[in-house]
Amino acid sequence: MCFIICLTIAGAVLSKWNCIPVMDFQKWRVPGFAFGIFLNIGGVWLWIRAVFVDRIDSAIKENRLITTGVYAWVRNPIYSAFLLICTGVVFMMGNVYLFSLIILDWMALTILMKCTEEKWLKNLYGEEYEAYCKKVNRCWPWIPKE
Repeated sequence: MCFIICLTIAGAVLSKWNCIPVMDFQKWRVPGFAFGIFLNIGGVWLWIRAVFVDRIDSAIKENRLITTGVYAWVRNPIYSAFLLICTGVVFMMGNVYLFSLIILDWMALTILMKCTEEKWLKNLYGEEYEAYCKKVNRCWPWIPKE
């Protein structure tokens, strides 16, 4: 997760300092900035829900798979929250070249989750986790498939 945060911050700073090419579309600057704020608010809300409302720490301590609350919308809401926030920053910067960071961030998180957390959870919860994976997206929050 630190990787995508650092990558996004580096891109934003380098763009702001004109160390990388800047291409923006003036007429999309305000809507893009507003959309970025919306994504940031959504990311913060998702993180708060996952950590404080749905209490992932309690589920970990009790060794149970949590599939309710925001975990019914996305399997990794904490990672997804940071992905939304980083995507929001890219939109707020308004530099078209930074949009490649959204894809890089998503790819990095997907690889990280598949190679670590998902293997661990599959070993720990077996069929219960596999059934959960079939219903709920990995990164992007979405209405669950029933």
